Amino acid sequence: MNDRAAIEQLARLVGIEAHYTDTFGRSQKASDETLLALIGAFGLPADPAVARHELAERQRRAPLGLGPVHFVDAEAAHPELVLHLPNGCREISWMIRLESGEERSGRLAAASGEEAQRIALALPAGLPLGYHRLDLDAGGVAARLGLVVAPAGCHLPAELGRSTRSWGLTCQLYGLRSASNWAMGDFTDLARLACAAGSCAAATLGINPLHALFAAEPLHFSPYAPSSRTHIDYLYIDVTAVPGFAEDETVRALIGGERFAVTLAAARGAWLIDYSAVAACKRPVLEALFRRFQTHELVAKGGAKSDLGRAFREFQRDGGQSLVDFAVFEALHEYYCREGTGFSWRAWPALVRNPRSPEVAEFAAANHNRVEFFQYLQWEADRQLAAAVAAGCKAGLSLGLYRDLAVGVDPNGAEAWADQELTASGASIGAPPDAFNRAGQDWGLAPVNPMILQRQGYAPFIAALRANMRHAGILRIDHVMSLNRLYWIPSGMEASAGAYVSYPFADLLRLVTLESHRQACAVIGEDLGTVPVGFRETMQSAAVLSYRVLVFERGHDGGFVPPAGYPPLAAASVATHDIATLKGFWLGRDIAWRRRLELYPNRDTAKADERERRRDRLLLLDALVKEELLAPERVGEFFSEGGDPVYSTELGDAILTYLARSHARLMLIQLEDVIAEGEQANLPGTTDAHPNWRRRMSGLLEELISGTDLPRIAALIKEGRLRSAGG
Repeated sequence: MNDRAAIEQLARLVGIEAHYTDTFGRSQKASDETLLALIGAFGLPADPAVARHELAERQRRAPLGLGPVHFVDAEAAHPELVLHLPNGCREISWMIRLESGEERSGRLAAASGEEAQRIALALPAGLPLGYHRLDLDAGGVAARLGLVVAPAGCHLPAELGRSTRSWGLTCQLYGLRSASNWAMGDFTDLARLACAAGSCAAATLGINPLHALFAAEPLHFSPYAPSSRTHIDYLYIDVTAVPGFAEDETVRALIGGERFAVTLAAARGAWLIDYSAVAACKRPVLEALFRRFQTHELVAKGGAKSDLGRAFREFQRDGGQSLVDFAVFEALHEYYCREGTGFSWRAWPALVRNPRSPEVAEFAAANHNRVEFFQYLQWEADRQLAAAVAAGCKAGLSLGLYRDLAVGVDPNGAEAWADQELTASGASIGAPPDAFNRAGQDWGLAPVNPMILQRQGYAPFIAALRANMRHAGILRIDHVMSLNRLYWIPSGMEASAGAYVSYPFADLLRLVTLESHRQACAVIGEDLGTVPVGFRETMQSAAVLSYRVLVFERGHDGGFVPPAGYPPLAAASVATHDIATLKGFWLGRDIAWRRRLELYPNRDTAKADERERRRDRLLLLDALVKEELLAPERVGEFFSEGGDPVYSTELGDAILTYLARSHARLMLIQLEDVIAEGEQANLPGTTDAHPNWRRRMSGLLEELISGTDLPRIAALIKEGRLRSAGG
């Protein structure tokens, strides 16, 4: 076996794909250097022969050849489990302990013989959905594993049924501008927008990920590069809605000071969000309110004086070790940022890099109040989020909130610190070159080691699903292809030099379906980009809604897919946060930005994009004419005498109506497209050059709620949705 063959063989054993087909249909081959670097990121020796031996030993040590979890289809008539019996095994005994505490057990005689053998153990049919425990004994060899009974498909509420056509509004919550918020959108704004959307017959309100960022360093503000996906960014708390705000003298003194007034006024007047200024205003007030909360609602050693205090103590208990780890990280991160040690926990003293070290325990005990403060922020954020959702549902938002789960976490954050074994060091995740990013993308996020994830019984993945399905009727999974495979890039290499790593797709999808049912939460899979063959079909069979974006939905001739051509089990949208808004697309704002920032590899590529956009405008107008949403003789109105594109409310309404008529069961419309914003939230491939994740709405939320744009567009969408359902 030559060196390349040996490397590829080892790569296959750990799930690294040596070859893949890119979005242009071209075959790509990972270099030896890439494959060896990624094998190393799995924690395996560089020598392929030694690494193969180590993997074989791990498999040999698995009791009865079993992994930590076995999945059972809830509808299976004859579920079974394949065992590798030890030599001379004559009998197998088993016992299942259900989540309810009920136990079921049995025995099975094994065929006699001295050689090891495989046998299929029949399991009881009709086991309830959930996470159970299976204990086995075969010839004196014991094994314990999780037994997950999952449905074949996700929860689908009536609003997403076969004959129903619903719609939802989406927004970047941080970007909401209101007369009352402290220079970025908060949970009170969310409640008000949810009520407005519900009153206009929207079924859901979608928002950006609420994941916790870095409280000690507010300059890291991408919601898709969080510190933790299981906790919430405290900056969304409406400080004025925190219990005690109106009564506390310290708070009155803080907000009455000149420094506070100047900082808040400047932040409110800015067109972009100044996260540092927002934190400078909110943090001292929240600290004062926490001290008041301790005095009025709590007693030492875990006690409480009031209903609020008892609710907080219950939240702490329910949060368990995960909440403790997060809060301790926040306290440590704050301390070492102030000390000037650096942003990353990897730069901390060695003794506190380990979350289970005595030194970390000592720090947590010595800084108990600080740790509890960060738990308090999580409780208050969760409390306000729940109140916002309740207000929206009461106003008619039948599906409630549509939350978003990012594909990964920042390697310098709380999640990576708390579970360092799970994170594969020496690599990051991203995307290979495509039409929008011809150099590829390195998202700088920490890849999860799939071998460790399986060994941990998928607990981190389950926790992320539960945390983000909380207070939600729909969960969008960003880059849902990550259930199947992720593009890993070795540290120090270009994004184009990566390779795909496979994940236990069947297992992860079953966990999605199970948690979807347990939380009564529908699921949308963001399946844009390089999608594996057969992936969308598998997701459809699991009742996961596909994510269909107007500008990408094309026929073989490049023309726009007609409304009747959209798959029913889908969420259709004009745009996303990563691409141009409706107005921005028509005017070519995204192309102008790429030109300005010199993101094109050469002038010819930029010109090709401009030619393609001119063609797209004509194709879109042709689609509107065919759908009888635009008279043929009016096509010229949307171009100036010089041939430049002209955007109008009438054009925007026609495009939204076109999409509303689609057969997709859910239509989504961005708030930016309701008020005709020209700029997008994020320009992929940029960091500081474009104001990603900092844009504020040009108008006030109060004006939107009292104005005519939202009701007018809601009426258009309602009519289009009714027509679609009738067709």
